[in-house]
Amino acid sequence: MELTDGRVVLRRPTEHDAPSVHAACQDPEIPRWIPVIPQPYTEESARDFVTWSDDSWDRGSYSFVIVDSGSGDLLGAIGMGVNEASKIGHIGYWVAAPARRRGVASGALRLLAGWALENDFGRVELVTDPDNVASQGVAEKVGFRREALLRSHILHRDGRRRDSVMFSLLPGELA
Repeated sequence: MELTDGRVVLRRPTEHDAPSVHAACQDPEIPRWIPVIPQPYTEESARDFVTWSDDSWDRGSYSFVIVDSGSGDLLGAIGMGVNEASKIGHIGYWVAAPARRRGVASGALRLLAGWALENDFGRVELVTDPDNVASQGVAEKVGFRREALLRSHILHRDGRRRDSVMFSLLPGELA
């Protein structure tokens, strides 16, 4: 499955994406906001991401790379875990440093959330770190609504616990 808005394409990662994923994940901002990203992020980490992404489809979750529709350059990644019983999708994403502040994250989020809502998901949600103002702005731009501060919600790789902010999008709310 591929999703596109004419500017970005969401597609399944392939082994050819691993070098670009590895390069992008050298940016300290990515693991700063996404605690499950391994540190250091090695070439093997990138290959593991591609394998994990491919396997996620068999588990009923969806993992994509975000690529430029013209050049095919990797811009980031986005995925959606699924609670099938409740028909709730949980989205997470990151964008490579050179692609930030260009509408890449909002375009990708709009595509994936829109697809989920068109396919009978009753709710799509995402969480951000309370200090990740950029990600919160992306969520709100797409129509997600801030719901709550979840206390001590995220366990970081260093053992620290952090709060997170929950956002949700319901049918009819996509901006």
